[in-house]
Amino acid sequence: MNGAESLVKTLVASGVDTCFANPGTSEMHFVAALDHVPGIRCVLGLQENVATGAADGYWRMLHKPAATLLHLGPGLANGAANLHNARKASSGIVNVVGEHATYHLQYDAPLTSDIDGIARPFSAWIGRAKAAHDVAKLGAEAVSIARSGSGKIATMVLPADTAWTEVTGPAPQLPVPPRAQVDDSAILAAAAALKKAGPRGMLVLGGHALLRPCQDVAARIAAATGCKLSNPGASARMERGGDLPRTGRVPYILSQALAYLKDTDEMVLVGCRRPVAFFAYPDQPSLLTPDHCNITPVADVDDDLLDALERLADAVKAPKGKAAGPAPLEKPGLPTGGVSVEKIAAAVAALLPDHAIVLDESLTSGRGIFAATEASGPHDWLQNMGGSIGYSLPMAVGCAVACPDRKVIALTGDGSAFYTLQALWSMAREQLNITVVIFANRTYNILRGELTNVGVLNPGPRAVDMLTLDRPDPDWVALAKGHGVPAVRVDEMGDFSRAFAAALETRGPQLVELVF
Repeated sequence: MNGAESLVKTLVASGVDTCFANPGTSEMHFVAALDHVPGIRCVLGLQENVATGAADGYWRMLHKPAATLLHLGPGLANGAANLHNARKASSGIVNVVGEHATYHLQYDAPLTSDIDGIARPFSAWIGRAKAAHDVAKLGAEAVSIARSGSGKIATMVLPADTAWTEVTGPAPQLPVPPRAQVDDSAILAAAAALKKAGPRGMLVLGGHALLRPCQDVAARIAAATGCKLSNPGASARMERGGDLPRTGRVPYILSQALAYLKDTDEMVLVGCRRPVAFFAYPDQPSLLTPDHCNITPVADVDDDLLDALERLADAVKAPKGKAAGPAPLEKPGLPTGGVSVEKIAAAVAALLPDHAIVLDESLTSGRGIFAATEASGPHDWLQNMGGSIGYSLPMAVGCAVACPDRKVIALTGDGSAFYTLQALWSMAREQLNITVVIFANRTYNILRGELTNVGVLNPGPRAVDMLTLDRPDPDWVALAKGHGVPAVRVDEMGDFSRAFAAALETRGPQLVELVF
């Protein structure tokens, strides 16, 4: 076998069964190896940011890494925005990046670049094959790194000649070190803080502490101490709805975040960092907690969070067994008439199917949806952890590949969706079970608010023009159909509810554009 075949065999032996790819000439031997070696499903993306975002979504749902196949340094650079988001979400990904043959690099061909330099900001590990016999060993190491802790990005550079040269065989799977357990001192400090603060205490959860096993323990802690449960503003993946605890979140808008936290005296962090403002604003604080709030970090996102929470529950003498679930909430009715943020939230909450996977990139139009869907059945809620927009459509691809029997719902603004609209083609090609909702307000509406936040109170026509998406108005129905996805446009809430319900009942990709 050649080096590329040894790498594919090693990836399969290490548990990697999916590759999101946008290959070029240097990667052709890896592409050919996918035919010769069974065990890896390859999903083509028309732009590298689709492939990297899909790999992020795949990890978040299955907690096992997919591979990406990217074309040299420029291909990796194209995928960097969603790799940044994936790093902030602690997602495990194995990037396989093609490189010129080792002997060709000296000639500085047009695509020659500093791949290691491009990869460094988001990669926990970078491995470069210097000879064909390095390839399989580096592949096994990359998977082990990707699976470590809460998840890491491992980037492997594969020169073309190391892929086509003969080798003796693949490498065996490497073990993954167990998650670290936190010190008893951190547990005791957190227990004392929560018992002291009572209802003015807050237990803030991140990472896998927002999945059901950890949330059940956190609910026992809250019942025993009276503390509130929250996340710091965004979650890589949060299980919610049904009988799960109602866990709040720190609002994005600075004034709302300050009001949300103003009565917090003690904050205990499990799997996350303290809440901070998304941006700096003139004469406003960067830290969102009040000056009188004491912060007690217990566990990092890579630690064993379930063990930490169980020991914290014992330390506060929380009763064994499941805490009482929240009182049922009544789902909102289906709205009609003109479009508003409140009506959008009500419609989505009323129609959300059980066990849906929701990707929330509705930065302004969907701000009420999170609270409204507390009344919904069990579902998963995924958010952008890195702030680089254009993540939801590629993430939907990865989530749907990972969980083909669940409905994936991508809620996004028209401005965000433009960054990675090529993901629609992958949805159609793979016939993925995804419903996309485009909130088409024809503007980067979030930036209109940010102008005011940074002190620009009377923006002129040039500034406003930079924030609008008109002349021409985007046609998302035409864009979707051009990528092979059936679509419909509505501009009234009754029509939206009917179109959204029909899309949810249809297997395969569907798009609903709500214009307002």
